[in-house]
Amino acid sequence: MEWLDSSIAYWHWLVLGLILIALEIFTAGFVLLWLGLSALVVGVIAFAVDLSFTTELLIWTVLSVLDLFVWFKFVQPRFRDKTLSGMSREAVLGQSAMVIQANVGERGRLRFSVPLLGSDEWSFICAETLSVGDRVSVTDVSGNTLIVSKIQ
Repeated sequence: MEWLDSSIAYWHWLVLGLILIALEIFTAGFVLLWLGLSALVVGVIAFAVDLSFTTELLIWTVLSVLDLFVWFKFVQPRFRDKTLSGMSREAVLGQSAMVIQANVGERGRLRFSVPLLGSDEWSFICAETLSVGDRVSVTDVSGNTLIVSKIQ
């Protein structure tokens, strides 16, 4: 292991960090970004302080695990898409909306306060007669049309 101490310089960590950060472009999840930033930090520490390769590797491992833990536990959940875009049928059921065009026959239009499946306005089918401003709840999905019932 002694040959590694003499052959790994601080700039190797900097290059590794930049390569990992650049590879993040081709992946999802920001994992390589945090591994790369940890390598850059180790490179800066290795420039300032003479450390063995084992110590540098240990610092990189601890920083990487810490960065990933903080990212996935605290930061990433705050960036989740709250539009329900791309969600399944089960995520749509029970959502409430307001009627913006009264149903002629059975069909009308409604609007959600938060976009649902990529749109905030949808056509709906309801057996009851509804008027503009009524609140409805989604009970089923039929193609691109929502089946709703009036909220009492």
